[in-house]
Amino acid sequence: MANKASKVSETVIRRLPIYHRYLTEIIDRDIERISSSELSKLTGFTASQIRQDLNNFGGFGQQGYGYNAVDLRNQIDKILGMDHTYKTIVVGAGSLGSAVAKYDDFRASGFKIEALFDTNDKLIGEKVDNVPILPYSEMKEYVKENNIDVGIITVPKQNAIDVIHTLIEAGIKGIWNFAPIDFHMPEDSDVIIENIRLNDSLLKLSYYLKEHFSEK
Repeated sequence: MANKASKVSETVIRRLPIYHRYLTEIIDRDIERISSSELSKLTGFTASQIRQDLNNFGGFGQQGYGYNAVDLRNQIDKILGMDHTYKTIVVGAGSLGSAVAKYDDFRASGFKIEALFDTNDKLIGEKVDNVPILPYSEMKEYVKENNIDVGIITVPKQNAIDVIHTLIEAGIKGIWNFAPIDFHMPEDSDVIIENIRLNDSLLKLSYYLKEHFSEK
């Protein structure tokens, strides 16, 4: 969760990428216009909820006319900040870090991977999708000198706090934390952090599998 409060609820913000994804799908199918009712069938949210969500950012559609799919997606791009490019580094060049660095949709969302950092001498000097792996000892100066916006953390739990503090000291603006530890910034901090817990999602899947098959 990001550390700063917003005038728009986090629940609404978390629905916007879903709208964006389905709008992209219908645009790829050459559909020019879509109503809130049609978008409701795709997303599972009510038409009223969709209209309320979008009204938080201004009126994008016309009653009886619906939404222009391309225009609406472009507006959501701007709301989500996808019309910006964020200079990004990955800290931890193992399996997860390398996978993130290779993820095409990540780049398409405006996050440009500039470098990966690691403490493993065997990885230093290698490249992931033509992006260099550099020594962790050089990370702080690299962030400062290259005006890096975002740090993605894919290191073990015991190293995560040190990495986060180092990034903050270097002037990072945002952190995407995949390490298995939640880190929360003070309310008055200028740094935004999003904690991603992959294991939480996996355990939720385990629960639903158990419930589903126990009924049979």
